[in-house]
Amino acid sequence: MRILVVEDDVDLCGLISSRLKREGYATDVCHNGDDAIFYIGQNAYDLILLDRMLPGRSGTEILQHMRSAGLQSHVIITTALDGIGDRIDGLDAGADDYLVKPYDPDELMARIRAVSRRPAKMETENFSFEDISLNVTNSTLTGPSGVRELSGRECALLEIFIKNPNLVLKRPMLLAKVWGPDAEIEDGNLDNYIHFLRRRLTAVNSSVVIKTARGAGYSLDKVK
Repeated sequence: MRILVVEDDVDLCGLISSRLKREGYATDVCHNGDDAIFYIGQNAYDLILLDRMLPGRSGTEILQHMRSAGLQSHVIITTALDGIGDRIDGLDAGADDYLVKPYDPDELMARIRAVSRRPAKMETENFSFEDISLNVTNSTLTGPSGVRELSGRECALLEIFIKNPNLVLKRPMLLAKVWGPDAEIEDGNLDNYIHFLRRRLTAVNSSVVIKTARGAGYSLDKVK
């Protein structure tokens, strides 16, 4: 699970980020509204911890922007404003939850666990396309000739393809979703993992292939 922390208090942001990472969450941070728009636009996050009062753009503006763009990541708004009207405004803008500062870190973790159990869309541990099935809990690929175990990154990458079949997925989007927008990786890493997945698909004798859209990205398609 990847979380974006949007918080202009740098010290608080560091404390939250450290706790999230200790809990096993992949975590990125930013400190103002404009950066938040950029990060959220990568569509790489399962949950966003969004401060309401930010330099540049308010958390409510950011939330309205992302919902109007069709981005369905879970959002927990954090703020020192604790009036009932403020909470209603945040929830009406599309937040999943609202947490008033100062809050206990354990309560934050509980809220994150509760929100992450709600489906942003139709979530399941199994995804299928044509003659393959992916179990994301066990990181296994099943095809006509059997089952193969996948690495964590292979599983994450194939999940994106299966959720978006027959579409050319841009390289920057794939890199952001699997490695994170700020990850310092070589562009060739994506090509390596595409190669690994192609071998996995061949190993289970699937009719599904990952096609290269030269200069753009890749798509998951059935062989014609």
